[in-house]
Amino acid sequence: MPSVTPVLTPDRLLRQEVLALRAYPVPDSGGMVKLDAMENPYPLPPQLRDEIARLVADAAINRYPDAGAQSLKDQISAVTGLPQGMGILLGNGSDEIIQLLAMAVAKPGAALLSAEPSFVMYRMIAAFTGMQYVGVPLTEDFALDLPAMLNAIQRHQPALVFLAYPNNPSGNLFDADDIAQIIAAAPGLVVVDEAYYAFADASFMPMLARYPNLLVMRTFSKLGMAGLRLGFVAGSQAWLAHLEKLRLPYNVGVLTQLVVEKLLQHHAVLLQQAAQIKLDRVWLYERLAGMADVRPYASEANFILFRVMHAAKVFEGLKNRGVLIKNLSGSHPLLADCLRVTVGTPQENERFVVALRESIHQTI
Repeated sequence: MPSVTPVLTPDRLLRQEVLALRAYPVPDSGGMVKLDAMENPYPLPPQLRDEIARLVADAAINRYPDAGAQSLKDQISAVTGLPQGMGILLGNGSDEIIQLLAMAVAKPGAALLSAEPSFVMYRMIAAFTGMQYVGVPLTEDFALDLPAMLNAIQRHQPALVFLAYPNNPSGNLFDADDIAQIIAAAPGLVVVDEAYYAFADASFMPMLARYPNLLVMRTFSKLGMAGLRLGFVAGSQAWLAHLEKLRLPYNVGVLTQLVVEKLLQHHAVLLQQAAQIKLDRVWLYERLAGMADVRPYASEANFILFRVMHAAKVFEGLKNRGVLIKNLSGSHPLLADCLRVTVGTPQENERFVVALRESIHQTI
């Protein structure tokens, strides 16, 4: 009797780490006040939009983009104050760069270390690339637990360390001296992820020449370019020359290169919007701090983490009132009953505050 070939199913073929993952959730936000994804809520000025429209109309979308994107790199170097001698690698958002870095160091048994809770993609991409993930809990006030971090570095000898600065989802800046000690102790690369640099008054970019194992990563998504998907990592050419080998060709499209370069020529406009968001953040924090049963955490980013009783019910109450934020309760023990709201326009912030009061009152 002929043997029967087993039916090929995902659980027979795919790695267990992949089977155990959940896809990154992106909820439907149609018709909602969208305050869940740390986007810049302000549109570009009409004149700048007209310039971009003319630029896009003339774009050679029938041709492959400039593979090296040197003109765009030069513009980024100018507006970020990149230290002399340092280089830039571009990615399709910072997610691609995180994955590229992990791929580069993913030798058998290699570890990727980060503080927790932090950006979920660090853990997910460690799983994608087959790396051991080491998450070191923050303290109760979301500060780095430096002794625990140094102990974990000594024990696991991570090839790659990610530190979000400011941290997502807590919004705080870790102590710079603590980060310096971690960089000095780490046997591998330390990547300071400055996705929210535009809303903070601190950066490790000037420190690149001081620490040979330091890289600084940024994205322009939070500055108002989320739809363009552009991130970059800065550091020594000694590292970037090898990382470029792993970057897929033409990973940054024609339209992204053209439009980002144009926007960076008007960098002051984007920084003015970021300054307004910082003012809006103060207003929103004060309203949250003045609410009974709400504990907001001070933020150096464009969002605020806050703790409230019955967070899941409050989250659903907000959705029912047309306001979408992020429910983090249950994602990590330190985030029990925590929600995160992006700083919106004044009108959006006011609508959120009203909806939050009503939702809390409903749960009492």
